[in-house]
Amino acid sequence: MVKVPSVPRRDPAEAVLTNPEVPEHHRDCGKCGRPVGRSRNGQPGRPEGFCAHCGTRFSFTPKLSRTDVVGGQYEVLGPLAHGGLGWIYLAVDHKVDDRPVVLKGLLNTGDLDAMRAAVAEKRFLAQVDHPNIVRIYNFAEDTGPDGKPVGYIVMEYVGGKSLKQLLREQRTADQGYLPPARAIAYILEMLPALEYLHERGLAYCDFKPDNVMQTEEQLKLIDLGAVIRLHDQAETIYGTPGYQAKEIAHTGPTVATEVYTVGRTLAALIMRIPPVNHELGPLPGPDTEPLLARHESLYRFLLRATDIDPDARFTSMTEMSDQLTGILREVLAGEDGRPRPGLSTRFGPPRAVFGVGDQVPGDPRAIIAALPVPLVDPADSGAALLATTSAVTPEDLEREITAGLAAVVTGREESVEIPLRLIRAALEFGDPDDALRRLDEVGDTLIGDWRLTWFTGQARLLQRDWPAAAAEFDALYSALPGEAAPKLALAVTAELMAAGTRVPATSAGGDPQPPAADVHAANAMANGPRSAPANGNGSASGAGNSPGVVNRIAPGPARDRAARYYDMVWRTDRSFASAAFGAARVRRAVDDRAGAVEILDEVDAASAVHTEAGVTAVEALLAVKDSDQLTEQLVREAGKRIAGLTLDSKRRAAQARMRVLDAALRWLDLGRVPADHFPLLGVALDQQGVRTGLERCYRDLARETEDMWERIALVEQANAVRPRTLL
Repeated sequence: MVKVPSVPRRDPAEAVLTNPEVPEHHRDCGKCGRPVGRSRNGQPGRPEGFCAHCGTRFSFTPKLSRTDVVGGQYEVLGPLAHGGLGWIYLAVDHKVDDRPVVLKGLLNTGDLDAMRAAVAEKRFLAQVDHPNIVRIYNFAEDTGPDGKPVGYIVMEYVGGKSLKQLLREQRTADQGYLPPARAIAYILEMLPALEYLHERGLAYCDFKPDNVMQTEEQLKLIDLGAVIRLHDQAETIYGTPGYQAKEIAHTGPTVATEVYTVGRTLAALIMRIPPVNHELGPLPGPDTEPLLARHESLYRFLLRATDIDPDARFTSMTEMSDQLTGILREVLAGEDGRPRPGLSTRFGPPRAVFGVGDQVPGDPRAIIAALPVPLVDPADSGAALLATTSAVTPEDLEREITAGLAAVVTGREESVEIPLRLIRAALEFGDPDDALRRLDEVGDTLIGDWRLTWFTGQARLLQRDWPAAAAEFDALYSALPGEAAPKLALAVTAELMAAGTRVPATSAGGDPQPPAADVHAANAMANGPRSAPANGNGSASGAGNSPGVVNRIAPGPARDRAARYYDMVWRTDRSFASAAFGAARVRRAVDDRAGAVEILDEVDAASAVHTEAGVTAVEALLAVKDSDQLTEQLVREAGKRIAGLTLDSKRRAAQARMRVLDAALRWLDLGRVPADHFPLLGVALDQQGVRTGLERCYRDLARETEDMWERIALVEQANAVRPRTLL
């Protein structure tokens, strides 16, 4: 998805340092960590000596010089860099085609922990074979100036630039930090390498920009000196303050501590993190860092990855990758406006579309029936049985699976998916109390399972407890920041909160029913204008003057959240058509009719709701606050749009035409005269033609209805709006 600039492979000879020195601010005791070798009284610090605090000998002087031969095989060309465990040298392997190799030495020969770390590297990493991890060729020994043995790791030479160097170049060119999409792409390429180590019981421990090298278009983990066994508390743990999780001193390296380093590294690549005591400080917030305000999902990802509670972090590099991939799609879509849909590893696709039209979706059951459902784990013991069930209610479903339940659990782990499916059935049946009871029953078994949060939010939605539902969906958004489903659920809940208690009550059929006084103004497209003639001459003038039910979405934080999350979902994945209608409603609520139309025009022609989107766009186009805002161009644009739609019934066609003709009549009643005489929806754009068209629409509706009283009312409206004739 991201084209990362290539980094030319660097000639090994050019990489050798001509003046190898360790800056004084990087000189610390290898045992106690206190500063050593620092300037005092105007005198430069010594590169060698003894720590004043613990007495441990330190040396920051390279032990190897050009032409030295290590292990009778590796001729030294010079130092490349100084790492956490000592100097790193470039050498030539005379026994294997004079290939360039890297020798990684120890911080100083008297450091037993450093010596053990080198041995551990040899033991653990000899069999490591991953395209994104530097290869370990050998382990060699030499004799130091003091006569003590010194160990060296012989590694693959990776010619290129580290992410730290790339970041420095970016900042030197006054281009700030790395673009989020590029930084995310770097991290995504490295996560499989870390997962590879974890699967083998190893922890990298020191993931940071310095230790990721790009050569051409490939990234590699380098400097494996800190790698030890996961959960190993006996070995000395090497890492970098500011990147390393605080609890590692007590827990040893864990997947959670590894996750922390990844989160901190990503943050360091994309923004300034103010230092505290010479190390990276806490993450800034969206109030001080505009990047995080623009990319909320990325911010939530970083918060979870670096949570102070290890149990709250991502559980694996695979989970991180899944969520970060979704965030990358979102970031890219926000940058260029092109959607980046992708399959979720957690949820299925949206099952239907809720909130079609211009009304706030008032039926929680319809919302729940449309939202994606969590994917069933195919390895679950009940997965096969659930695939064969067809029952709808929890009781019927329970009866249907009872017969096969014993066979499902016999000799196998008890199913998790079956109780979750029963919870889902209770929700879809509209029984929040039953759903919450079932959730409580499995709560102790599925502690921390994100699906419990998802279903609890839906139960609160059914109870019309909008704040409680929003809290659940918001928590799930923080846990799964790359998923669209929680954002969509949070968006509609925020919209319902903004609508408050004025959300229309639900009819038996599940459709929102606005109050009778609002039927014409709020639902003209669905039912046709029903107002009595308002100007004494049979005109329907005034009908449709109101912007509609969307005006019920009150201004405030809830409406802002609804707009933000609807946009976030729709911008990234156009298969979530519910988000398009929601985004359009919120735009209309702030009188952004053009924005509403633009969103609805983006609904794909192949979508099942394309026609409804077109009709709703016309409704938005004509939803002026005052008839004075109507223009001939606006009316003709609406007519052109309706004429281009394929409406599935005579009734629907009459309703759509009526909305345009009603607006045209209101425009004519203002005394306006059309600039040309082209017809509008097959009738002349004058009083005679428009009234004739409206009369025909009412009579078409009367013929289509089965309700006698509604038919009588429609005929009366047809007679009221028809053109006057002289007998």
